[in-house]
Amino acid sequence: MKKEKFNIMYNVKIIEELKADLLCTIGNLFKLLTMGSNVAQNAILECISGGIILLYLLAERLGYSHTAVDETMKKKLKLGIIEEDEIEKDGKDLSKLYNHIKER
Repeated sequence: MKKEKFNIMYNVKIIEELKADLLCTIGNLFKLLTMGSNVAQNAILECISGGIILLYLLAERLGYSHTAVDETMKKKLKLGIIEEDEIEKDGKDLSKLYNHIKER
């Protein structure tokens, strides 16, 4: 088997694993959120941060740089701020996230 085909198959395998891991992480987060206040905050934070990491890794495997993801997020956040999205009106959440990403 040619080395090119092996690399493609390996990348497809990694992409599928990342997708499955992401689904499991989101499922775990939803399960933790249904448990209410008895849930350790650390477990929720672990799921959220793990999901973000998996999405960055998946984007990279699909050919998008971390910078491209960040820039696209900033554009989407800025659009939501300009259009006064409901979550922005409520607590300036989009502005806070935009400033966080911009300062990295």
